[in-house]
Amino acid sequence: QVRLVESGGGLVEVGGSLSLSCAASGRSFSTNYMAWFRQAPGKEREFVAAISWSGSSTFYGESVKGRFTIQRDNAENTVFLQMNNQKPEDTGVYYCAARETQWVIDPTASEAYDYWGQGTQVTVSS
Repeated sequence: QVRLVESGGGLVEVGGSLSLSCAASGRSFSTNYMAWFRQAPGKEREFVAAISWSGSSTFYGESVKGRFTIQRDNAENTVFLQMNNQKPEDTGVYYCAARETQWVIDPTASEAYDYWGQGTQVTVSS
């Protein structure tokens, strides 16, 4: 059974930093795209960042460019999200996602991902 488990969420002040981790189990995703999405209360799920299997290609949502960094460790089957200079609008539940197959047309689309974690809450206080 495939599982994605996020960790590292919590409460942070404006301008602070948090680091999220997503550990996958049940199969290897070393040849697949992985991504982070988030959902704020009352809003639709929003793309945050995605990373190719090798880590050579990364994609970011406009609102997090220059502040967030996505990385992966294929040996550990884990993807990370470093969040710096956080803003109140970064508040939400952050979800890790993984794709079933190697190739993807649009890695920023939630429909591209087949597996999802349960999410971890991030709250940025002003």
